[in-house]
Amino acid sequence: MAAVLELRNLALGYPGLTLFRHLSLDIEAGTTLAVLGANGSGKSTFVKMLLGLTDPLAGRLTWPSGRPDEIGYLAQLTEFDRRFPIRVRDLAAMGAWRGFGLWSGLGRRGRDRVDAALDEAGILELSERSLHTLSGGQLQRALFARVILQDAPLILLDEPFAAVDQSTEAHLLSIIQRWRGEGRAVVLVVHDLSSVLDHCSHALLLGNGTATHGPVAEVLTPDGLVAQGYLSQSQASWMFRGPLDQGERAHV
Repeated sequence: MAAVLELRNLALGYPGLTLFRHLSLDIEAGTTLAVLGANGSGKSTFVKMLLGLTDPLAGRLTWPSGRPDEIGYLAQLTEFDRRFPIRVRDLAAMGAWRGFGLWSGLGRRGRDRVDAALDEAGILELSERSLHTLSGGQLQRALFARVILQDAPLILLDEPFAAVDQSTEAHLLSIIQRWRGEGRAVVLVVHDLSSVLDHCSHALLLGNGTATHGPVAEVLTPDGLVAQGYLSQSQASWMFRGPLDQGERAHV
């Protein structure tokens, strides 16, 4: 698989605080990379670095085919002000402003694209609703519709399943599965370990000053999760008390 982005010998942190060093990995087309770690380990900072909003302390980022014009991005739900006075369809349409033009208006084709994205996200019937009337799960679906319309080769999702029920999470995972099948690279920050084990191809585990990357089955082991501060020994013993046959798991 072709690399969308190559990271080499990366160190991430802030002046006086290094979160981790010596990370090298390729973010490849058609893969789903889960980023996990305890609070303060650098998960959201890693996503912001990929967006170009913060610089690494050391190392380099290389885009083999050039930096894409568009990177799909969904921020944490807590960072979104739902009091913003727009409709659901207006929020979704923001994802395609490059294609529609800022002042030219949507037109019939544009409206059809917005409707299709809202329909895939499962909220077409809410298209005329104001954002402040939505539940957390409905708002997350609307934000997914915006990402759908960005039509980007690299998609970054920061805590995409926060404040949503299991049905909504399953629906959003089906969208991520389609993106991967289309050859897009998806990076998602998550807390739910079971979702990662069942639905992601690769993992990046951050914690205790280190960053470990590789296939899910190789990175998210009981010993590794304990060593990097993600689980306590008792939590790991309980979660992995049965055999984990990763070969039989369905990956998105």
